[in-house]
Formats: sequence, C-alpha cells, structure tokens
Amino acid sequence: MSTSQIAFFIGLFGSVHCIGMCGPLAFAIPVNHSSFWLLLWDKLVYNLGRTISYATLGLITGLIGKQLWLSGLQQGVSIISGILILLAAGSRLWKVKIRNKSSSNWLLKPFNGLLTYALQHRAGHLAIGLLNGFLPCGFVYLALIGAVNTSSVGASVQYMVWFGLGTLPLMLAVTVGSGFVNQGIRRKMNRVVPYFMLCLGAWFLLRGLALDIPYLSPPSASGTVICK
Repeated sequence: MSTSQIAFFIGLFGSVHCIGMCGPLAFAIPVNHSSFWLLLWDKLVYNLGRTISYATLGLITGLIGKQLWLSGLQQGVSIISGILILLAAGSRLWKVKIRNKSSSNWLLKPFNGLLTYALQHRAGHLAIGLLNGFLPCGFVYLALIGAVNTSSVGASVQYMVWFGLGTLPLMLAVTVGSGFVNQGIRRKMNRVVPYFMLCLGAWFLLRGLALDIPYLSPPSASGTVICK
C-alpha cells in the first residue's frame, strides 16, 4: 500500500470522528438557495477549504521532516511515530482517556471564537472550511505523523491532500443528505478504527527498525530509511 493510499484511508476512517465534530459546523453555515446542485457545490467548496488547510499543515510538516531527513533522524522518528500510534490505538481499544479536557478547551477556544465570528458575518463555505481544517483534531495529528515521515516537502503536502480527500465521501454524504450516515453505522465503523491504527502503528515501527522485509521494513541506507 502506498503512502497516498494510507493517507486516504486515515481520512476515510477519521471522517467517522469528523462527522460528530465537524458535521454540526457544516450544517450551521447559512444556505441561501434551495437547489440541490448549488447545495452540493457549497459543501464541496467547504470540504475544499478543509483540504487546503490540511495541505498547508502538510507543507509546514514537510519542512520539519526535511530537516529530520537531512539530520539522519528519520528512522528514529518513524519508530517514535509507530509507538505513539500504537498507544493511541490502545487507548481507543481499552477506552483509556489520555487527553486533558481543560487543555483541549484551551486549544479550541481561539478557533471557536474565529468560527463564531465567521458564521455571524456569513464568511461563506470556503472560509469556514479553511478555519475548520486548522481545528485541533486527533486524526489530523495522526495524518501529520504520517506526513512528517515522508521523504520530501512535496510528498508531505500530497499526503495531507490525500488525507483531506479521504474525509470527503462521508462528510459530503452527511452534509448533503442529512441522516445518510446514522449513529448505528458510525458505531460499527468506529469499532474498526483502532485496528486500522494498530496496523498503521506497526507499519511505522517496522519501517523504522529497517529489518530488510520487502515493503514493510526496507533496509536503511546511510542512516536513513528508504521510503517505498
């Protein structure tokens, strides 16, 4: 599986969480027409805004990752990334809370203020989507861990674009066809997410260990890991 495919599936599985967090925000944006196609266009523009923000985060992450590659630290970063993802997966499987609610509120407060201002002043779907893309989110962080492990700035941006495209199907279905993805479907999909995270964490860990296993754990060269 390529890194782009992995990014897409992180977005696809992560969008189950996004429906609960970002879905109400998308519904709160005023709609000034009754045409289905214009509504569809508005929601596509909203999701385009989110994807642009993810790409921007990918650019910043890629610049950091590039420095790690030049310093020969990418192998260690891959191992640490794998461990962090495995811990996150374990916390979801055994329902262990590793997040401090007060610190989360502190992070969300400035974004909530900006979003409230944008909604009150009818900023439009693109602006709301851009702001939404910068909201603190566990699955965005998971995608950024993957992005920092790519081999170039361009690859990091591409990774986050694919992540954004992965969130599109479910988010679009929910915002255009309200109730299409009901609570029962979300619960079933949420059960699969931790196992996907376990596989992803194991892949990063194996890649960092450079065990010379084709595709899963390629050998290191000159202190760095070869990305397939």
